Amino acid sequence: MLVTEFDYHLPPELIAQEPLSQRDATRLMTVERDGGRIGEIPFRGIADLFRPGDLLVINDTRVIPARLHGHKESGGKTEIFLVRRRPGDDETWHCLIRSSKPPRPGVTVLLPEGVRAIVREPGEGETWLVSFTPGEGFQGWLDRNGAMPLPPYIRREADAADRDRYQTVFARNRGAVAAPTAGLHMTAGLLDEIAGRGVRVVPVTLHVGLGTFMPIRVERLEDHRMHRERYHISPATAEAINGCRREGGRVVALGTTVCRTLEQAAAADGTIAAGEGEADIFIYPGYRFKAVDALITNFHLPKSTLLMLVSAFAGRDLLFRAYGEAVAGRFRFFSYGDAMFIF
Repeated sequence: MLVTEFDYHLPPELIAQEPLSQRDATRLMTVERDGGRIGEIPFRGIADLFRPGDLLVINDTRVIPARLHGHKESGGKTEIFLVRRRPGDDETWHCLIRSSKPPRPGVTVLLPEGVRAIVREPGEGETWLVSFTPGEGFQGWLDRNGAMPLPPYIRREADAADRDRYQTVFARNRGAVAAPTAGLHMTAGLLDEIAGRGVRVVPVTLHVGLGTFMPIRVERLEDHRMHRERYHISPATAEAINGCRREGGRVVALGTTVCRTLEQAAAADGTIAAGEGEADIFIYPGYRFKAVDALITNFHLPKSTLLMLVSAFAGRDLLFRAYGEAVAGRFRFFSYGDAMFIF
């Protein structure tokens, strides 16, 4: 398949630049795979779409303030974007670096509060390994001095409000550099209402990384390779998922990050194994889903891996018809935009 088969026209004004005043005030498009019916309800009515015995799986990753601004010792402005911590080393990270000249080993970037970032060597993909020194209390320093990593289609600098709104209400485990955006609509009250319908809510952790926003640079889907993203599934969550499937309930994934985690970890029969790993699964039409029965997701960028995943789940023709209706109906797109429930 060709990447160009997943392009569509999106008027720029439909790209949401700010979140709405209330998380659950967004619109929710409903897409029924059997019969191809497309509808709409307010997101705050989503509990009505669940059935007793269903299981909702959320991603409890927490976005770190991954964007850092400093300058080289020579004076040149430099931006460092934290991508992924090197395992076992809290102060060395795979980073993207933007400056007037290409980075090279040994370059030092001066950051606030006297912290220095030393470029070590090329890392994975387009990243560089960068060590931060002094490293004592690095996480606290990062919280004080880093900016939230809003995606590039949000054409403004992150502000204080984004520290809350570009984070889910159930974010717990630090490590993501992009939000699991389907979860941004959920409130504690909505989760309680869903649980009150006889639905169990359980977490997984997938630290969203570069794969979420890096463009595909090949023509054929089969030639693309995903960046790895760390995930964790607890024994309690694995047992809840497996029990739901045994009892005939639906496993509902809140977002593509949950979907990728479960499909990465699933055996051929859909059984989920507890544990940690790195997700590099690339899901596109033709893929046969093993673990996920319904999907809540935002509207995604043209020609993106996330759009391809959702096309695989809903069927490409039905999904593109839904996107056409979303454009015509002036839905809001991408991270701070509206959502859809595909079942």
